Amino acid sequence: MGKLTVLALRAVLGVVLTGTVSIQALMVWTLISGNDPEDGSLPLTPLRVITILGMVSVQVAVVCVWRLVTMVRRGTVFSHAAFRYVDIVIGAIVAAALVWFAVTAINAPGQRDDPGVTVIMAGIGVAILGVALIVRVLRVLLAQAVARDGEAAQMQAELDEMI
Repeated sequence: MGKLTVLALRAVLGVVLTGTVSIQALMVWTLISGNDPEDGSLPLTPLRVITILGMVSVQVAVVCVWRLVTMVRRGTVFSHAAFRYVDIVIGAIVAAALVWFAVTAINAPGQRDDPGVTVIMAGIGVAILGVALIVRVLRVLLAQAVARDGEAAQMQAELDEMI
């Protein structure tokens, strides 16, 4: 992976992490201070708590992707240490989907006149789970690459002994 790609990805990850932490801080402050600027019909406190938890899952995934990018730059991504980060990313994506389903459930009673919104929101949750499955497939590919790398190292060692 090129230096420009790594820098661009790290910039995006930094912006996402900074943005989510800032929004979380504002939401926590709103919850603690009791100064709710909105007086909507939705239960805003549960939605804010769920949003804060959803952002935690995003932050966990961002940190793990940052670590994986670091491993790519060092050339150590094809090791068993990478599996831990990939597994955590998969878990964070599944957690984000569950959080989204919770938002959908909280929003559903307000959408009785237009249930299509709830169906669309549920579809988005399924799509988020689909991303977790894609990352799972990529994990399997990583496992195959690690196995091939180990086989290649073993064959190289045998070849070196023969020479």
